[in-house]
Amino acid sequence: QAQLVETGGGLVQPGGSLRLSCVVSGRIASLDYMGWYRQAPGKERELVATIAPNGDRNIVDSVKGRFTISRDPRVNTVYLQMSDLKPEDTAVYYCHFPRTNSWGQGTQVTVSS
Repeated sequence: QAQLVETGGGLVQPGGSLRLSCVVSGRIASLDYMGWYRQAPGKERELVATIAPNGDRNIVDSVKGRFTISRDPRVNTVYLQMSDLKPEDTAVYYCHFPRTNSWGQGTQVTVSS
């Protein structure tokens, strides 16, 4: 089993920055694939970024150069660092641990003036 707790969302102006955190606990491997997804109202959930056990990152083209994924296994935390936020980034952001198909509760990111 795995538990994922996300924090860091909120209201931010266009061009602003946020860092989302996902703390992972439970019976899981300390290093495995991890992912960030997002879902806007009325839209399907979409992949944003993944990080592999060796640290390789996959970031979708729409946010590449603005977002990055990282982790600190010593504190069981994966991050999504977001900059130059745009209104179209508004969504609920979810952390995902695919080994157990575990999801965080989601954290709302709203980009608006």
